[in-house]
Amino acid sequence: METLVTILAGVLVTVATYLLLSKNIIRVIIGTAILTHAAHLTIMTVSGLKNGAAPIVGEGEPVDALPQALILTSIVIGFAVTAVSLVLAYRTYQEVGTDKLDKLKGDPDE
Repeated sequence: METLVTILAGVLVTVATYLLLSKNIIRVIIGTAILTHAAHLTIMTVSGLKNGAAPIVGEGEPVDALPQALILTSIVIGFAVTAVSLVLAYRTYQEVGTDKLDKLKGDPDE
């Protein structure tokens, strides 16, 4: 199972890299979101995909809750960053009239 999740994380990193290298600002934002999901899968895989009890005192061996807490915090931060990036991209499109990164560089004389 861990091999399958590792391969899936690698595929997500590949797709995210492809999107990050594009010239469309929306694709770049989606690429960063996919890259964070790949990081979440990597953290889960490195911490070990174990079957166990909830991390409370009781029967059975408890599962470490630290990776889950890190991933949950990363999801919240990633959602906020994606939302702010989308708002900035929308306002940029309203002001400039394009979402192509090569046209947002500035004047061609610079």
